[in-house]
Amino acid sequence: VPPEDPTIDGAPEILLRAGTPYNLTCRARSAKPAATIVWYRDGLQQDGAITTTEVLADGKRETTTSLLAINPTDLDIGRVFSCRSTNDAIPGGKETFVKLNVHHPPTVTLSIQPQTVQEGERVVFTCMATANPEIKGYRWAKGGVIIEDAKENKYDTQVDYTFFTEPVSCEVHNDIGSTNVSTLVDVHFAPRIVVDPKPTITDIGSDVTLTCVWSGNPPLTLTWTKKESNMVLSNSNQLYLKSVTQADAGQYVCKAIVPRIGVGEREVTLFVNGPPIISSEAVQYAVRGDRGKVECFIGSTPPPDRIAWAWKENILEAGTLERYTVERTNTGSGVLSTLTINNVMDADFQTRYNCTAWNSFGPGTAIIQLEEKEVLPVGIIAGATIGASILLISFLVALACFLYRRRKGSRKDVTLRKLDIKVETVNREPLTLHTDREEDTASVSTATRVMKAIYSSFKDDVDLKQDLRCDTIDTREEYELKDPTNGYYNVRAHEERPASRPVLYADYRAAGPARYDARPPSRLSHSSGYAQLNTYSRAPAADYTTTTTTPPTTSPEGAPVPPGPPPPPPSGAGGGDSSSQLSYENYGGHAAFSPGTGYATYRLGYGQPPPSLERATTYEAYDPMGKYSSATRFSYTSQHSDYGQRFQQRMQTHV
Repeated sequence: VPPEDPTIDGAPEILLRAGTPYNLTCRARSAKPAATIVWYRDGLQQDGAITTTEVLADGKRETTTSLLAINPTDLDIGRVFSCRSTNDAIPGGKETFVKLNVHHPPTVTLSIQPQTVQEGERVVFTCMATANPEIKGYRWAKGGVIIEDAKENKYDTQVDYTFFTEPVSCEVHNDIGSTNVSTLVDVHFAPRIVVDPKPTITDIGSDVTLTCVWSGNPPLTLTWTKKESNMVLSNSNQLYLKSVTQADAGQYVCKAIVPRIGVGEREVTLFVNGPPIISSEAVQYAVRGDRGKVECFIGSTPPPDRIAWAWKENILEAGTLERYTVERTNTGSGVLSTLTINNVMDADFQTRYNCTAWNSFGPGTAIIQLEEKEVLPVGIIAGATIGASILLISFLVALACFLYRRRKGSRKDVTLRKLDIKVETVNREPLTLHTDREEDTASVSTATRVMKAIYSSFKDDVDLKQDLRCDTIDTREEYELKDPTNGYYNVRAHEERPASRPVLYADYRAAGPARYDARPPSRLSHSSGYAQLNTYSRAPAADYTTTTTTPPTTSPEGAPVPPGPPPPPPSGAGGGDSSSQLSYENYGGHAAFSPGTGYATYRLGYGQPPPSLERATTYEAYDPMGKYSSATRFSYTSQHSDYGQRFQQRMQTHV
């Protein structure tokens, strides 16, 4: 007889509590022979079930009961268990299922971000929890103290050293129960004292232990030293001294070091009871005629009961004796006895002073010598101070002058006061000479040099020339860096000057009577606005077949000057003749300077020469400034300029 369908107590879903053991029960009724029951968990056969059978009232059929013991956890939530019953009548068997629902208190995981922090930084605590049934709330605490303003699953705060020793806890609860998880924060902080060392008083021959406890993170290094000594006595929290003497008395330093974080230290004093120890200087000083003091300091323990001074035939413990007074002062570190001497004399410097102290352990003595202290007069000190101050001020002034001169000397600037004058150079050379010059300028530097201006002999132009005068710069690079006109006069900067070229002299006209007229006020033309510049260069000596009639000259007062030998060349002219003057031919044919006046005019390649000049002797001369005769920028120069430059240009000015 096959069994009835198997049944599981509590099916189809059983509510269990995590951690509480439970027996799953499966029954197969009315089977003959008795049915066999097998348990499965999520399809996997389970062993360990306990099976019992019971015979029914008819004495033929039987009921089989199987018990499977389980200990449910939160992992068993939703897990399916099944039992299958079989016998000979139904070899395939029959099966039934049950689903588990496990209630459990919250399962909590507490995390920190970041995990390692410096003191003063912020961290976030996160409390991750799962629960069945649902979570009812969170509660945070630090060191067992509830944090009232933290109610969520996250807690953001700024940490200090206390988070390293006081754990932060998160408690989560639901209807089943609550779970509390806590953790410490890996806070890096400087050493902090935990147990402060205490002063210790002991007797000679005793053993002493000094204790000093620090905390720090990362782990700190601890050292014990005696003050004003670098010898390490211990590296632990305790310093052990055996059979101490009075030499062991003093201050000890307990120092803690946290690498790359900080250092902390504490001082503790060890007192060793013994006879008085006098720690005053053996030689002390006083000024003759003033009030002098001799001091005797006793810093040992116990304090002295009695202190006495002895010198010559005198003994004084306290009070005044003639010029001598003894006073006793208790300080925090000992007792100070002072012998005061009024009106110090020579005899006082010849006397030894004995300071003796007594306590319960015995006496202590020190011999002190008084010596004279040299005192400089106030006038000498004041004079030395004033002298040093004057020397210092003088040095600073000299240094400032030196730096100023050095800086000023390094400036190679060009100052042009008349910046509102616009100068335009116009070429008047013959086409042939102009072509030759352009062919030669390819090998010479560009026309960025400053052309030397002509120094006029007219007295009325002195003021103008002083305003327009500036230092001439012969270095191309320097001038290009310090161009005051910003390239305005760079007329033909892309061309270069020729090395030399032939110069043709015009025929000499016969001398005529001297004629005078008022000279123009400047180099600028009154009629056309142009100034003509006539120069001739210095040149090696040559024979001339043409006789030149020299025009009469005048003195500054306007009187004629008799002819004489030619004037010597100006200094710096290189030994050749050089002169410069403004040609009056450009003044629109001024009546005072007609071509028939007999003035010799030296023309430098302007206009077509007369036929007679084509056969004249060609004068080949070195032209150091030839490139400025046509393509150049015009510059003003000082009166020391070289007058031997060959050029004739007109200059158009716009003010």
